[in-house]
Amino acid sequence: MHDDHREKCRTSTGERNLRNAIVYNPVFSATIPLVNSYFSLLSCIRLIKHRYESVARTTRDQARLLELGNNLISLRLAEAFLEKDELVQRLPDHPLQIAVIGPTQAGKSSLVNLLLGEAVARVSPLAGFTIHPQGFCLNLKADELDWLDGYFRDYRRTPLDELPTDRYDCYALSDRLTHPGHSLPPCVIWDTPDFDSVDAEDYRTSVLRTTALADVILLVVSKDKYADQSVWETMRLLEPLGQPSGVCLNKVAESVRGTLLHSLEQKWRSVRQDAPARAVVLPYLEDWETEAPVRLRGETGHLIALVNSAIAGVERGRQSEHAKRLLATHWARWLAPIKTEQNALTEWNGMVDDAIREGLAIYRRDFLNHPQHYETFQRALAELLTLLEIPGLAGAFVMARKIVTWPVRQITKLGQSFGARHQGEASQETAVLMQVLEHLFIRIGEGVMEKSEDDSALRGWWREMGVLLRSERKAEGARCDAAIAQYHQAFQPEIDRTAHQLYDKLREHPAVLNSLRATRITTDAAALAVALHTGGIGIHDFILAPAILSMTTMLAEGALGQYLHKAEAELRQRQYQEVERLLNRLVRPALNRLPEKLDPSDKFNLPTETLEAAEALLR
Repeated sequence: MHDDHREKCRTSTGERNLRNAIVYNPVFSATIPLVNSYFSLLSCIRLIKHRYESVARTTRDQARLLELGNNLISLRLAEAFLEKDELVQRLPDHPLQIAVIGPTQAGKSSLVNLLLGEAVARVSPLAGFTIHPQGFCLNLKADELDWLDGYFRDYRRTPLDELPTDRYDCYALSDRLTHPGHSLPPCVIWDTPDFDSVDAEDYRTSVLRTTALADVILLVVSKDKYADQSVWETMRLLEPLGQPSGVCLNKVAESVRGTLLHSLEQKWRSVRQDAPARAVVLPYLEDWETEAPVRLRGETGHLIALVNSAIAGVERGRQSEHAKRLLATHWARWLAPIKTEQNALTEWNGMVDDAIREGLAIYRRDFLNHPQHYETFQRALAELLTLLEIPGLAGAFVMARKIVTWPVRQITKLGQSFGARHQGEASQETAVLMQVLEHLFIRIGEGVMEKSEDDSALRGWWREMGVLLRSERKAEGARCDAAIAQYHQAFQPEIDRTAHQLYDKLREHPAVLNSLRATRITTDAAALAVALHTGGIGIHDFILAPAILSMTTMLAEGALGQYLHKAEAELRQRQYQEVERLLNRLVRPALNRLPEKLDPSDKFNLPTETLEAAEALLR
């Protein structure tokens, strides 16, 4: 029988199944346009709730666990209330729902029996006896309520007398009550578990879901419980739902009736902005079952009148308005830890940006602008001197003038490979670039360590990032060496281009060009250029050679001086841009992707775009 109920429900839930696929798949959530604000908001709330539950399962921080738990209460209520909104849209005339709620031992089950005029709800003097939602259909048939199996989709419908005592994922629906002359309209009256006992955490979600379903709320409190914090925290939580409510103050002696009613009203006003709900007072009875039919005959009429008055205030057409009000009430609190995590991600990316900027500044200071270290333009001059070489003479000059041009060191073995010569020339820049990369990782590591010590909310996040950073630093070693070598090779055409630009400029001044070719200094310098190209000397030997110094002075002081400085500045700028691209290509992507390697089980990992879209709908 109960499986038939569930199957009937499934036949009308194709839309919900598609919606759930969208909700629980972040890719779909980001790419499939949702048809209206209801689906978008419900999808977002489910996604947030799902991530909250995952984080709560793994966290060990008790303060954070308390914050997560409190937010999960309102998130589950919001999810259920948005589903009630869907129900109102789909079945606007579904039977009236009345929920009797209250703390333990308040007399909720007894009051349900009083409303129904029949002892159908099980009562017990033991606290926490009712642990499942129990619905009683008054002048209704259960087959009119098949949709409840969809609403309570995580719960199994079970006969009232078969509800288990060792599991909470069940609910009961009884349709044995037929009272044609009853003063209440056809409805379902729900007896709910308490919300304040030690075990209430285990079945709290079912209480929230039943309460969200209700059109009318009847709060039952005893004289011992009416002032409890849990009672008024619950009533504060329910205020945005806009449900017409009534209060039954139970087990009250006549002598304190007025005092308690006044205190009850003051409590209501202290936690809620709406007008205090009407209240009915019931006396304390030694034997409820035998005394209630006689002693409470008049009070029962008042109680029925209170409920009917609340029913008259039901406005299902405002369900969506109340749903958005509920979301707006809690939105900032829900998003606080999520945005803290998103801010950490922003801070991480900022650390990467700052470290790369600092690294580039070091590169500019220690290489491009360093008078002894910058060598790239000298390599361009070596290329220029090769272009100036008088055919047939350079080979002889290499051997004949090697001691004159560089007496301090003996020329090393000729004919070294281009790769080895190239690596030798680039050694100074390579050293600076390796220093830049080392600084970059150290700088980010220091920032991560500071955050792991100062940011108590995300200490674990930053510590995990520190472990990943150290691992990435080790993995980047070999890749950095290869990338720097590749950069040097790729930049060689820029050096050649500068040399050809200088040569073309010299050709515009034939007198200067011929004069240079005719001088012994130029010949000596050309011989050095050939030696440099064949691996006979290193770049620093070349730079400091007297012939090269003299040659550079002649160019700088002549007609080409201004153009020479401009060419050097342009080459520096192009080299800076290439190194900037190198760092952005080499380390930025790997570091920006590093947070993706964090353990997702204790992270929210919610895209900013999803939250912004939901906030736009709320506005």
